[in-house]
Amino acid sequence: MRGLLVFGRTGQVATELALRRPDAVFLTHAAADLSDPEACAAALREHRPAAVINAAAYTAVDRAEEEEALATVINGDAPGAMAQACADLDIPLVQISTDYVFDGSGTRPFSTEDATGPLGAYGRSKLAGEEAVRQAGGTHAILRTSWVFSAHGNNFLKTMLRLAQTRDRLNVVADQIGGPTPAAGIAEACLTMIESLSEDPGKTGTYHYSGAPDVSWAGFAREIFAAAGQEVTVEDIPTAEYPTPAARPLNSRLECAGLDAQFGIGRPDWRAATRDILKGLI
Repeated sequence: MRGLLVFGRTGQVATELALRRPDAVFLTHAAADLSDPEACAAALREHRPAAVINAAAYTAVDRAEEEEALATVINGDAPGAMAQACADLDIPLVQISTDYVFDGSGTRPFSTEDATGPLGAYGRSKLAGEEAVRQAGGTHAILRTSWVFSAHGNNFLKTMLRLAQTRDRLNVVADQIGGPTPAAGIAEACLTMIESLSEDPGKTGTYHYSGAPDVSWAGFAREIFAAAGQEVTVEDIPTAEYPTPAARPLNSRLECAGLDAQFGIGRPDWRAATRDILKGLI
């Protein structure tokens, strides 16, 4: 596909997109400030691409509790402005969203048909973006994902590696369950989806994509240390013993069959992705 425009450049998914599509136009914060939604729409109309992926967002989950208005502009109003511009130009948009739009109750995977109910400001801001994209009425796919990790930026895998340099025992939350998702897989999914949407706008809708198998943060940590050959003891603790300003969903499991059915994209094995990433980090 030619004429791909990506909002974002330095985030985990945007970095992986740049590795796969160096010919795409990547709009940095300086080129398109998401706190100015109309400027984002104007930049989009100026470039007149064939398709758009929004890989930029306000992702500071805890800080969003104090900056909800700003988070909502960036995660809600800006995607809405992008979606309206895309609808006006009759081009597809892929918008990346999150498991935080759900309340984390129960133990079964959340489907795209389940009622949303975010626990905090970040989840509310991302849900506002979903609703704005849908209301624009254009060709789009909203891709909810979870627990993103990669060799780039800040994420759980890199935090565990950093802590292992000075500690041989760590307390890690064990009652939050979800699917760690490699940013590389998200990037590849976005590219497959945007090309398919260009050919078949009927695939417009909301989809889920997360790594398999589902696991706790503590289980994820143990796998990281085992793959890295580091002797670190992981002690399971409940979320109540690791308080944060923003509440985290206990259940982040996502039901991903729709993505496979419509686009042929299955759940990635996060354990294999972890091993691949570690090859370049250690």
